[in-house]
Amino acid sequence: MSRVSLALLAVFTLALSACDKAPAPAPQPSESALDAPPRIPVMGPERRILAFGDSLLAGYGLEDGESYPDRLEQALRARGVNAKIANAGVSGDTTAAGLQRLDFTLKSQPAKPELVIISLGGNDMLRSLPPAETRANFEAILKRLKEEKIPVVVLGMLAAPNLGRDYAQSFNPIYPQLSQKYGAVLVPFFLQPVIDKPDLMQDDHVHPTAIGIDAIVSATVDDVADALAKDGKKVE
Repeated sequence: MSRVSLALLAVFTLALSACDKAPAPAPQPSESALDAPPRIPVMGPERRILAFGDSLLAGYGLEDGESYPDRLEQALRARGVNAKIANAGVSGDTTAAGLQRLDFTLKSQPAKPELVIISLGGNDMLRSLPPAETRANFEAILKRLKEEKIPVVVLGMLAAPNLGRDYAQSFNPIYPQLSQKYGAVLVPFFLQPVIDKPDLMQDDHVHPTAIGIDAIVSATVDDVADALAKDGKKVE
């Protein structure tokens, strides 16, 4: 965390907790290698993925097609993977809210997802909810998905420094510890590629721009591709 700006995360603390109420800032256009045609033909059976989480998945402040699930799907398809990602991100969701809607979301899918990507817990932290509650809710989500035999990619979060050392010591281990316990693939800090890079963040200093999303996709697509491994064979 030494590279993370205290000032930036302080603003992050104030802004993300209200993201479900504030008007979305104007989206910024972007050009990226992800806009290029697929390098290899898309082939094989459809690989259904569920993106389940908060505003960081919902695409807050972005135009259609610019959210993390949208751009990740494009990146996987550029590798020839016939990926289809359902975006179940809801701005402002806590782990408790996510747990409450998990079963409904799973039942609403046209087919059982082959993989679930989870981004939850940031709003718990920004509202200073007890880490013990966040842990219990997150564990219940992972346990439910394990019962369904659905692999998981966990997009981790870190506590803002202004919440204090004690809070961070309770909050930060939630993601690595539970990922290890339930066999999930862990991205330690989902926002790492855009922290301290104002040109990759929207005006609220909380949510990535379209260019920032592309940076995050580039940093995480390998993790997702590995999690799609089937019968011991990884996606190339």
